[in-house]
Amino acid sequence: MPYNWSNLPNPIGVQWMAYSWMLDEFGRELANTINRFTNDVHSLTAWSRVIQSLTQKKQFDATHEFIDTLAINALNSPYVVKGRFGFAAAHLCHQANMLKRPATWSDDLPLDYDIYPHVADKYGKSWRGYKGLKRALDAIGASAFRGGTDDFRNAYNHRFSPRFVVGMTQLVTRIVNEKTGQVRYGFGGREPLDLAKIVTLLER
Repeated sequence: MPYNWSNLPNPIGVQWMAYSWMLDEFGRELANTINRFTNDVHSLTAWSRVIQSLTQKKQFDATHEFIDTLAINALNSPYVVKGRFGFAAAHLCHQANMLKRPATWSDDLPLDYDIYPHVADKYGKSWRGYKGLKRALDAIGASAFRGGTDDFRNAYNHRFSPRFVVGMTQLVTRIVNEKTGQVRYGFGGREPLDLAKIVTLLER
């Protein structure tokens, strides 16, 4: 993703200062985030092409030294991108609304730690381009991605996630029948995630 793509006039009025500085910073940091994600996916693609030809011992070593960190970052990055775009949109739309509707504008944006992706909806709804951004952000990490990665992001952050390439997890699974309330236990384990499948999902 390129840098320095904004085209605000220079100089600009003081009323645009907050918007201008935010746009420069957010644009730079979003580019950093997307470019880092892209690099991780390219590295995973390369590993997916060679990993199956290695011995099991070398697969384990490569996964431990290189693949784990790359894959964890790559599978979490779509949600990072989504959150940061939402954060930037909330701030920038809020500032733009001040200049568009000064008579009715209220400085009521939540503080940074309370800004989640949905917060931008309130401040961006009057802008023609926001609906397209909203649709694009909603598509990130949607059901196909969650299913194809065994909901890796939530499992990694809140439970125990599947491994990559080698290793089993979730040897025991507790299951409750929704209709009867009966509890049973499943034994067997969850297979590791396949790098080629992960790369395909990340490239969509």
